[in-house]
Amino acid sequence: MKVQFSVNGKSVEVEAEARLTLADCLRHKLGLTGTHVGCEHGVCGACTIIVDGAAVRSCLMLAVQADGADITTVEGLSHEDRLTPLQTAFRRNHGLQCGYCTPGMLTTSHALLTNEPDCDADRVREVLSGNICRCTGYVSIVEAVLEARAAYRTDAEEDRA
Repeated sequence: MKVQFSVNGKSVEVEAEARLTLADCLRHKLGLTGTHVGCEHGVCGACTIIVDGAAVRSCLMLAVQADGADITTVEGLSHEDRLTPLQTAFRRNHGLQCGYCTPGMLTTSHALLTNEPDCDADRVREVLSGNICRCTGYVSIVEAVLEARAAYRTDAEEDRA
């Protein structure tokens, strides 16, 4: 089936079998390998992307379900050659270790901060509880997300103006 959607601001059309997951489509058909596949059951969060503004497990979504959607992967979070405030905060707070879970953590955090720029530490922990990391104790990740809130507050204020 032909499927059309937007990925990181670019319109794409792919030929997809009905059973192809969106994660595999992004990785193998579009070369967007920042979306990692871990458990393939939607439990680990490594494959999290943003679909129409919501954090979604791309291993549980079929590519054909994405027809007409607006998708953002971890590659779409960057601003050309520089890191975003969220990525900078992860780096500054040592919120990444081996890097396998990092794309899912970043996309989940981005979706949270876009919708709730004033979230507190408890809310960050709650939202990130669906993203498994075996290398860290999550403290540095939560600190990074909390540090990045200021940039999202500024973005939200500019959008309202």
